[in-house]
Amino acid sequence: MTAQITFYLSQIIGIKFYDANGDSIGKILDIIIYATHTSVPPDDSFRPLVVGLKTRIDGKTRYLNFNNIHISRIEKKYIFSCSKIVDMTEKDFENTLPLAKNILDKQIVDINGRKLVRVNDVRLVTVSSGTYAIAVDVGTEGLLRRIGIAEIVNKVLSLTKKNLNTNFILWDDVGTFDDSNYNIKLSSSSAKLHKLHPSDLADIIEEMGKSTRTKIFESLDEEKAADVLEELEPYAQAHIIENLSIEKAADVLEKMPADEVADLFDVIEDDRVEMLLNEMEKESSEEVRELLEYSGREVGSLMTTDFLSFKETMTVEETLDELRKQKPEADMIYSLFITDKDERLVATVSLRDLVVCEPKIMLSNIMHKNAISVFDDDKIDSLAEIISKYDLLAIPVTDRDMKMEGMVVIDDIVEDLLNKRKTK
Repeated sequence: MTAQITFYLSQIIGIKFYDANGDSIGKILDIIIYATHTSVPPDDSFRPLVVGLKTRIDGKTRYLNFNNIHISRIEKKYIFSCSKIVDMTEKDFENTLPLAKNILDKQIVDINGRKLVRVNDVRLVTVSSGTYAIAVDVGTEGLLRRIGIAEIVNKVLSLTKKNLNTNFILWDDVGTFDDSNYNIKLSSSSAKLHKLHPSDLADIIEEMGKSTRTKIFESLDEEKAADVLEELEPYAQAHIIENLSIEKAADVLEKMPADEVADLFDVIEDDRVEMLLNEMEKESSEEVRELLEYSGREVGSLMTTDFLSFKETMTVEETLDELRKQKPEADMIYSLFITDKDERLVATVSLRDLVVCEPKIMLSNIMHKNAISVFDDDKIDSLAEIISKYDLLAIPVTDRDMKMEGMVVIDDIVEDLLNKRKTK
């Protein structure tokens, strides 16, 4: 039975390896892993299997099949011996990754920490079933190990009863690699990014290199991509939309609220905006075009055209059934609006009133007449004061004939105030 041997990538890069007789054959330049799901029994965690060695033999670079490599440790040295020199075939290279070339010094995603970190070293283990990469070292000790002074520094620190910072991330907790410079595709680990909350994923994407940022975004489905895009800072939003294909970008934008899309178009070149609008579905495109007509100082530029309206003749039960059917976003049910047959604003109904009232009661009996509203061409400056005065979470927006145009939610007003973009 093979004894378990743990070692680091930095400890074996550049060392000699030997034949069965103990004679030096050449030097190790890199370790090749199989970058799809393998595991070290008995757990089911993701552990990439080592399948090859990049070596220098007689002045030539050769890639050797790892099946013929045996690892041992004598005192503090690691000995790699080769029972038979067998080169990797073209098929052996499928779904593989050279560790030193593509992992060391690269940025990776720590899924648990929801952040990008730099890889200083890679920890590997040899067991009876093979040799596996099990973790990346992102701590200070890994960096010092690379330059050969970790042991010395640890001895000095031990005199003061301190230790070097050790920080490992299990391979299973690595989300993806920042492949700005290399064509790395790890589908199993990239999939983990898709499970993160859009806000966490947006934070990570903002830290990535421009090339990787776009590649990760392209891998998201349209619904998730739209949610993430809303959470990104304007500079990152613009970069992604400008680098996606027109078709992909339009598909994502159609899943976003029209007001968010209009805000995004403010920082994108006019020619590309027009191409995107032409590619988007007609209904979505028209909503965005209407919002773009407002000046930056008008309420209409801040409103969302997504809102819920009902007729006063509906019952509480019918209204709740409709809500269940539509499954609206949380901010869409801050207030429910009552409109007449011409879509003019008549009153509002709170979600609380709907929940506590009897199912057969008509909305006309619980609605609040004389609803506080604003016109779409009113100045934005007044919004904060109105919402604060009347303790509103959302305020309806109408045209001068009282026809519903949309609503402004408190989140957008707060964001506007923080950005000091429009509201004083």
